[in-house]
Amino acid sequence: MGKNIAKGCIDMKITGAQAIVKALEHENVDTIFGYPGATICPFYDALIDSQIRHILTRHEQGAAHAANGYARASGRVGVCVVTSGPGATNTITGIATAYMDSIPMVVITGQVSSDLIGRDVFQEADITGATAPFVKHSYLVKSAKDLPRIVKEAFYIASTGRPGPVLIDIPVDIQNCEIKFEYKDNVDIRGYKPNLKGHSLQIKRVADAIMKAKRPVICAGGGMLRSDATEEFLELVEKCNIPVTPTLMGIGVLPSDHELNLGMLGSHGVYAANYAINNADLVIILGARVGDRAMSKPNQVAKKAKIVHIDIDPAEIGKNIEVSIPVVGDLKQILKELNTFVNKSEANEWVEELKRKKKEHSVKINPKGTSDYVNPKYLLSILAEMVDKDTIVTTEVGQNQIWAANNFVARRPGSFITSGGMGTMGYGLPAAIGAKTACPDSKVICISGDGSFQMSMQELGTMKQNKIGVKVLIFNNYRLGMVRELQKVRHCSRYTQVFLDENPDFVGIFKAYGFEGQTITNNKDIKKALKKMLEDDKPYLLECIVDPEESTL
Repeated sequence: MGKNIAKGCIDMKITGAQAIVKALEHENVDTIFGYPGATICPFYDALIDSQIRHILTRHEQGAAHAANGYARASGRVGVCVVTSGPGATNTITGIATAYMDSIPMVVITGQVSSDLIGRDVFQEADITGATAPFVKHSYLVKSAKDLPRIVKEAFYIASTGRPGPVLIDIPVDIQNCEIKFEYKDNVDIRGYKPNLKGHSLQIKRVADAIMKAKRPVICAGGGMLRSDATEEFLELVEKCNIPVTPTLMGIGVLPSDHELNLGMLGSHGVYAANYAINNADLVIILGARVGDRAMSKPNQVAKKAKIVHIDIDPAEIGKNIEVSIPVVGDLKQILKELNTFVNKSEANEWVEELKRKKKEHSVKINPKGTSDYVNPKYLLSILAEMVDKDTIVTTEVGQNQIWAANNFVARRPGSFITSGGMGTMGYGLPAAIGAKTACPDSKVICISGDGSFQMSMQELGTMKQNKIGVKVLIFNNYRLGMVRELQKVRHCSRYTQVFLDENPDFVGIFKAYGFEGQTITNNKDIKKALKKMLEDDKPYLLECIVDPEESTL
């Protein structure tokens, strides 16, 4: 943990770099992920004298994804630090990933000396301009005396309202300037006043709609997790007997095996969830964007059902679907108030109908499978039975992500971590590193495909150097599986640029880092292999050879 420094004015002069470190300590930052370079060296020099842990990743994008995973597992603001130019631009995908999924992050970048900005000098890049579409706010620091205020504001902006990434770009000369350090307790930013309390009359209208509905359903998104509202949500669901269909980002808001959880909705979701959305008379959208993958034709849904949309971001309400009852505010506060107005709904017949649909359309898996391939859906169902509720799963993006979303049982909020809005390949492994750093006592498993794993496998070096015991499960079909599946369905099986027949020896790569691993090729070896993988807290690879024809359906 950072040093315990008394708040308020400290009558001493320190450098801007030291001021950044002290400000991070005031924010109780205990871990940052980063990669040094010339323009951020003063900060790294000051960091030597701090108790803040720094984890050196092998790529700046990995630092951003690790900070993302840390934030999602811990519920705190994730922090990454990189140098200027390519160091800063390498974080852009990680910043955009956090922005789309509303993850609180502070990204600190070094910048060339103030007097050289705009002259295209060595390793100069306009990172505040480049990231403008993907941040809640950004700062180009022009005076060292502003550093404590800017860091304080950055953490406040990142973590309040709809969370998201904030960037602080700091020229190297600013880091070397001397200032008197003062860190204030409060933040007052003109024009930034997040609305947390929902309108009581609107909340009562929602309660009235629930009481009158015969076929209600809740679409629960990642905003439920960001607002820490899962207890209030569970109370509402069970009190009113309302079925739930989570989005990809909402997995974990309700245990996957809860009787009212229909499963994930959307283009890669399950039949019962999509049936419920399309046949409901009341759809309650909680902390979700109503993206195209979740609801491809939202206006058709709105014609059949009354739509309630509750979100802290007013820009999201009505953006993708016509809304009958909008409520702006913090989900935790709104649901707490809503629970005082509602009782059990009149939806018993509807709930029983949906339970039948779920049972009728559940995936039927032959445990014996074939002698040549592992069935990923079957393996994930077995994995869910073998791990405890505190286990955290991260995923890469592709077929592996959808298999995990529909077949792994998430029993705790925040235990399923994936890239939703941006769909970033290469996210899962560094995010797992961040999650394991935040929750060292939990098992952390990265579910990956052979294509996406190769986008960030250099982070095995981060695991090795920092003794981070992430388990990696690769579904290897020697293909870019999701793209191949799209080419099969939409392009008459005209396959192009999806073949990975020259994949490396993944187990050999793990062994090169001093880690253990094994490869399995059929279902009968699954339980024994998973037991071996889970027996300790050391890094481990389980490579599963999967049929290239295995689909996400």
